Amino acid sequence: MRRWLLAVLWSLSVLGLAGCAGTPNVVSQVSSYGSWPAGRAPGTYVFERLPSQQAQAGLQDKLEAAAAPALSAAGFRKVDKPEQAEVSVQLSAQSREDRSMRYDPFWGGGRFGFGGWWGTGGWGGIGLSMQMEPTWVQMQVDLLIRDRRSNQVLYETHAVHDRQNTVDLGLLPYLFEAALKDFPHPAVSPRTVTVTRPVDNR
Repeated sequence: MRRWLLAVLWSLSVLGLAGCAGTPNVVSQVSSYGSWPAGRAPGTYVFERLPSQQAQAGLQDKLEAAAAPALSAAGFRKVDKPEQAEVSVQLSAQSREDRSMRYDPFWGGGRFGFGGWWGTGGWGGIGLSMQMEPTWVQMQVDLLIRDRRSNQVLYETHAVHDRQNTVDLGLLPYLFEAALKDFPHPAVSPRTVTVTRPVDNR
């Protein structure tokens, strides 16, 4: 009985800490591909939306707003008219929940894994349950850059972040920042990229 009570209290403490404070470091696994032309400046861009993404305009607006600071930091400049853009940027995001992953405070945890893919937009459904153990959630963002004239893919990058309990949309800007951290230089894929998230002291 005592052991069960300790397990319940431990689970509640994990949930409480996750709900009231976020870690200042956002750690992601980043994979980048493509060959950005040597000597080419980032230049101007417009966002490109697939038909499925156009049907979810509100969500896509949030993704684009989250990616814009990272693109700006990489040297890109957004324009309103497609004919003014040198490249187009396509964004995608998805989340996955692992309900089978369980943490035992006495015996330790388990192992889990996920596959990745280039998504067509939209978030996967997040299930809710009354279980006491924390659930693991994997968040992924994808970014594809194409040359507007040739339609050639110049750069493709993905950032995957694992966390407990729930999806946090506030992490999206930091995932896109991680995805473009090494742009345009070649880098090992996958690799671990850590981005510092400002701590809210309110």
